[in-house]
Amino acid sequence: MLQRNQQISYEEMKQETGRQIVPSKLLFTTTCTSVHPENSDWTCFEQNASLDVKSFFGFESSVEKLAVKHYAANLAKGKEVLEYFIAELIKSGTTYIAPFTDANESAADSAIDVSRPIEEEEKEKKEEPPRRTSVVQQCMLNAKRSSIDDPEAKLEAEYIRRFLGQLSALEESRLCELKYGLRNTHKGKLPNDAHLLRFLRAREFDVARASEMILKSLLWRKQHNVDKILQEFEPPAVLLQFFPGCWHHCDKKGRHVPLFVLRLGQLDMKGLLRAVGLEAIVKFTLSVIEQGLLKTAEATKKLGVPISSWTLLVDLEGLSMRHLWRPGIQALLRIIEMAEAHYPETMGLVLIARAPRVFPVLWTLISPFIDENTRKKFMINSGEAVLTELSKYIDEQYLPEFLGGTCLCMAPEGGHVPKNLYRPVEEEIIDDEILSSTYQPAALYKGIPHEVVIKVPTKGCVLTWDFDVLKGDCEFVLYYTEKAIDTPPTPHSPSVLSPVERVTAAIGSSGSVQMSAILCDPKLTLGIDLSMEEKPVQFTEGDSMQGSHYCSRSGTYILQWRHPEPTPSQSFDFSLSHHKCKIMYYYELLDSADFR
Repeated sequence: MLQRNQQISYEEMKQETGRQIVPSKLLFTTTCTSVHPENSDWTCFEQNASLDVKSFFGFESSVEKLAVKHYAANLAKGKEVLEYFIAELIKSGTTYIAPFTDANESAADSAIDVSRPIEEEEKEKKEEPPRRTSVVQQCMLNAKRSSIDDPEAKLEAEYIRRFLGQLSALEESRLCELKYGLRNTHKGKLPNDAHLLRFLRAREFDVARASEMILKSLLWRKQHNVDKILQEFEPPAVLLQFFPGCWHHCDKKGRHVPLFVLRLGQLDMKGLLRAVGLEAIVKFTLSVIEQGLLKTAEATKKLGVPISSWTLLVDLEGLSMRHLWRPGIQALLRIIEMAEAHYPETMGLVLIARAPRVFPVLWTLISPFIDENTRKKFMINSGEAVLTELSKYIDEQYLPEFLGGTCLCMAPEGGHVPKNLYRPVEEEIIDDEILSSTYQPAALYKGIPHEVVIKVPTKGCVLTWDFDVLKGDCEFVLYYTEKAIDTPPTPHSPSVLSPVERVTAAIGSSGSVQMSAILCDPKLTLGIDLSMEEKPVQFTEGDSMQGSHYCSRSGTYILQWRHPEPTPSQSFDFSLSHHKCKIMYYYELLDSADFR
């Protein structure tokens, strides 16, 4: 209040304006200043308004929201202006301001007849029907009430600046609509405004789509108890030892965004999947993301500016064909889908360092599953000037040593997981859907190998394979022929062969000539129309092998697993009724277009 000498009555001083914008559409009434009822020397600077949208071409709700938002902003600005000029008056020593009078003023000059007694005005107010309260008006009222308990819950200018960032009028109204719409449909705990804003941005501020996405995510969090994962999940020791990633300071000055470093080229995805399983890896990934959310919230409170995402630095030194292992790719895609669905807009920037030639193949496989907005945040470096490029986004004092910087990074070095840490193969197949849906079982017998015929249409393709020896010993060979082989015959189990066929198979297995031929087309002769691309390698029970072959020619390639050839000193054995060797395998042919 500004104290000054008043010479007019309370009834005369009250300033009220009423405007009807667009006939029969909007009625907006506002009250600005009045004489204090207990002391006529005081002027009350108050501002309140009522808005009644009777009809506005079907946009009544939107008009109400925008009007209330801008009116609330004007209140804060008006207070700031008044306080500024009052302070200036005090500084100048002004203690008295003569009341303004207009000698030419008449009742006809005012939009409202100020000569009416106050009793008539009060009577009209009592008879006036109650005005409708809009969604955003209720939003502001609820925000003010909740601010008593949580000062960060109100959508005011200071709160938005500190915790949400610059928002347009439409974005702020959509956030308000989403928040209080969810309160009416969801009875449980809701994410804070910063998280809601992420979902809105992921759905381009479509409230209906964002609401559906959030409700699905809330159900998912409840089903998997994600809210307590940081307190209850204990990462296996194998993960802590061999997962080459950790949180590492922050990115460039001025942003102070949390930075996570991942040495993907040193990650043994196959070893980790075989050792701990997909479920443990997914939970570990979730715990890292939840840690990221906490770090962004801490940075926001510490710096006083909104930090809603983090930066990921990925070092691909060491990336090779073994990283294109299908179960590993499928696990990676599942993690990406989970992050896109439940943690949208949390990845601010992805820095790819030292990308090798095989990276385009990996990118071709995973990029379709990454949101378009997220793909735009990838910065890929495959040259030698790694430090120069990274210094644009990360302070030099924080560049890791393994990239040529000076900062010690606490991430484990990764590397191959020892096979003695693997779980039993049978347990892996039962527990992990990815492994069970990818691998195929096969049985080998003396004289009856298992073969897979693969047609390679163009040169430059890459053939990859992976197998585990579950029982017995075996030998692996890769053959090539220009001849097209249509349908390879399916070998019968020796347990159902006739006695003569069993003896014939056993005799055949004792000769080296039969072992060098292929079962799918016995007419092919090694050295003439059949060549050996990969020499025979023997494996024993418990071994696993992951390999790849660059197909320099188009044609037919044959993967063959066979029982090892017996030495001449070994005794003759007719017993073929049991499996001599059992394997679990998968293969994949990568298109040559991905390597250009």
